Amino acid sequence: MHHRAPASSPSPSPAPAPSPSRRTLLTVTAAAAAAAVTGATAPVAHAAHSETTDKKLRKIIDRMSLEEKVGQLFVMRVYGHSATAPDQADIDANLSEIGVRTAAELVERYHVGGVIYFAWAHNTRDPHQIAELSNGIQQAALAQPTPIPALISTDQEHGIVCRVGEPATLVPGAMALGAGRSLADARKAAQIAGTELAAVGIRQNYAPVADVNVNPANPVIGVRSFGSDPRAVAGLVAAQVKGYQRAGVAATSKHFPGHGDTAVDSHHGLPTISHTRAQWTELDAPPFESAIDAGIDSIMTAHIVVPALDPSEDPATLSEPILTGILRRQLGYDGVVVTDSLGMEGVRTKYGDERVPVLALKAGVDQLLNPPKLDIAWNAVLAAVRDGELTEARLDESILRILRLKTKLGLFRQPYVTRAGVDRVVGTAAHLAQADRIAEATTTLLLNEDGFLPLSPAAHGRVLVVGADPASPSGTTGPPTTTLASALTELGFTATALSTGITPTAARIEEAVAAAAGQDVVVVGTYNVTAASPQRTLVARLVASGVPVVTIAIRNPYDIARLGGQRATLAAYSWTDVELRAAARVLAGHARPKGRLPVPVQSADDPTKVLYPVGHGLSYPR
Repeated sequence: MHHRAPASSPSPSPAPAPSPSRRTLLTVTAAAAAAAVTGATAPVAHAAHSETTDKKLRKIIDRMSLEEKVGQLFVMRVYGHSATAPDQADIDANLSEIGVRTAAELVERYHVGGVIYFAWAHNTRDPHQIAELSNGIQQAALAQPTPIPALISTDQEHGIVCRVGEPATLVPGAMALGAGRSLADARKAAQIAGTELAAVGIRQNYAPVADVNVNPANPVIGVRSFGSDPRAVAGLVAAQVKGYQRAGVAATSKHFPGHGDTAVDSHHGLPTISHTRAQWTELDAPPFESAIDAGIDSIMTAHIVVPALDPSEDPATLSEPILTGILRRQLGYDGVVVTDSLGMEGVRTKYGDERVPVLALKAGVDQLLNPPKLDIAWNAVLAAVRDGELTEARLDESILRILRLKTKLGLFRQPYVTRAGVDRVVGTAAHLAQADRIAEATTTLLLNEDGFLPLSPAAHGRVLVVGADPASPSGTTGPPTTTLASALTELGFTATALSTGITPTAARIEEAVAAAAGQDVVVVGTYNVTAASPQRTLVARLVASGVPVVTIAIRNPYDIARLGGQRATLAAYSWTDVELRAAARVLAGHARPKGRLPVPVQSADDPTKVLYPVGHGLSYPR
């Protein structure tokens, strides 16, 4: 997804909920517009399309103007915590980027079928606010000439990509779940996540990631993947799809046809995958096939070139051979296909912004996500229909898929959420306890020289925690050094935190070495250590000080290949609090390490040499 740096602003007061009478009125309006289409209740399993339902949905489509049809294909970002009364800075941003003031105006002008939430767009400040924003967007959608509820989405992968933070429950991310190796835990994590998203009105989640991370140097996927084994990834993807379905949320497997073996980040360039057709079938296809078998509701495209699948070397998002030929015909998928963000460079390098949405639709896409300039994209699709390049029947095909999904999710029946519903499920003690339990089973002990771990307050009472403090994926947790130190203090240690950063300066390294004097152990949180990273110098200097050093990889587990001299190493796979607290409990022996590497760790000097294979993971003596 296209990222933007967050801006700070004060927390708003929650917008008032629509009154019961207004909510009832609009629900009735939606139901009438759907011609009595209620669909199955959300958490049921995937079912074949009902001809009766399709007939009713086609009647709705027939009543739509061409402008409404074009709008229904778009899922757009919008700034603000409220659909009608955002902060002035958000109004200004909306006017600058979209030409509207508010989310309600976005829906009114462009008839968009969906809205995507981001933390940096100030959409996700707190659960009650999110719920009211969702209700406001639904009110605007149902006030259209053809009233159709909106499908609200976000990227809530958990782990290192999270838009909704505490007090919502944060569960372990994909690679952590891969290390836990439990399909039941993966399904439960998705069910918790989905239940809380649905309560705030978010009904389409761009997760789980189905990419198989076979390239340790992958700059964009990494721990967002369940691992490097296609079969293991396939099983976990299917488990999460089922968990989201039980929660009444449309899961979205991404990034088709597979983004796991790239050395380029498609946010900033156009990656090329050199897999042969046979390699793609063996490595990349299984998780998507598994997702389809599980009844996946939507699949997201990748802005990548795969010459073996399309010799034209168009990005997959714009490739008819890949999306229609392989995904639709070969794999038999007839659900919603959504693009990755059209603001990403990977899809913009070959064609202009006015051509991309038209080419995507011609390739077989249904939902056009987050174009950089909505007016250009929207008018380009409109013009393509009027000029005959796209037929209205082609639009109807995609709109039918989108309306089927909205029906399945129960949005025509009940588009609104309530404060009581938020309070009933979001961040409950039961969910938080489950997240902690799942996280404990993911922490992986890679190295434990002479049984140095677990630590005990009696033998290692004074602990210094140093290392990287990347910004929280959700904006609500951390910083990691403080979280680890606090967790260890609660477990009986005297722990202090010193942030040294991802690129520690020489002065900061000296400060850490000085602070280590008199400590019983130093815990270092490492973050994607490279050959030239000063994090290596930090660890080496601390080791040379004579104080025992323990490292915790708080993102990619490959760091251990570039470090030496530490007494023990853990892999936590993310720096959200739930995973760091679990790592602290493992450090202290309050939990046994159970995680097993879901990817191999290769030698930094010789990639053909595997230091720690898939399945490696130590434990403590009983």
